[in-house]
Amino acid sequence: MKLCRYGPKGAEKPGLVDDDGRIRDLSAQVDDITVDALATLAGVDAAGLPVVEGSPRYGVPVSGIGKIVAIGLNYRDHAIESNLPIPTEPMMFMKALPSLTGPNDQVMLPKNSTHSDWEVELGVIIGKTCRYVDKAEAMDHVAGYVLANDVSERFNQKQRGTQWSKGKGHDTFCPVGPWLVTPDEVGDPQDLGMALDVNGERMQTGNTKTMIFAIDELIAYVSEYVTLEPGDLLITGTPPGVGEGKKPEAIFLKAGDTMTLTIDKLGTQTQAVVAWAHPRTGAAA
Repeated sequence: MKLCRYGPKGAEKPGLVDDDGRIRDLSAQVDDITVDALATLAGVDAAGLPVVEGSPRYGVPVSGIGKIVAIGLNYRDHAIESNLPIPTEPMMFMKALPSLTGPNDQVMLPKNSTHSDWEVELGVIIGKTCRYVDKAEAMDHVAGYVLANDVSERFNQKQRGTQWSKGKGHDTFCPVGPWLVTPDEVGDPQDLGMALDVNGERMQTGNTKTMIFAIDELIAYVSEYVTLEPGDLLITGTPPGVGEGKKPEAIFLKAGDTMTLTIDKLGTQTQAVVAWAHPRTGAAA
């Protein structure tokens, strides 16, 4: 199944995306798209659901994300382009919950941003509590997969101490969606093509099969240090092609840019990049 949340921000409704790409309303079946709701929806007949007319906004496709755990440098070529050592075990960091935003919502640059960058990533929605999970059982704890953009302000990430979260957790820096796709429909998550364009120019091309640490390894590893709860989001690293690594000169995001991301079977998302504005007054930096 492809499950989504559609409508205005803060008032999203539950939906199912059918084989023709139409949103079908699930409001009569569930109040919202949560991990707990998946069992209720397992046998739903898409053809019997009302079609949602028009082109509504997509929200974050699952409600109740409690935390965002991210993995850095999980593709060898990306570590090399970042001038950092190849990890011998997964590198973990956290993204703040206010970074979550819909897949096609605007990405707002932080105040005084100079080094904001893009990262197409496969996201994993956790379905069952993970605490010291064995690798052999890890995939049984997956509720579904999502497309995510791990937007990053590199100066804040790397030049303001050692805490990556300073550059990763800005508001709107984690667009997710358009859909939550259940494991049966995804098939092998370690063979999904990935791509990201900026202003129509291809920047990233990759495949999840080139991860240094596969999804089962990541879930098992993270669960040794952080208990993953149902609904949590684990984002699993980005392939090469980020702006920081461009030669002969780095490229960073600016207001007016457009990012377009896609992962096989998980859909496409597009974000317009806008300058920072005061949350209450709307005044620019």
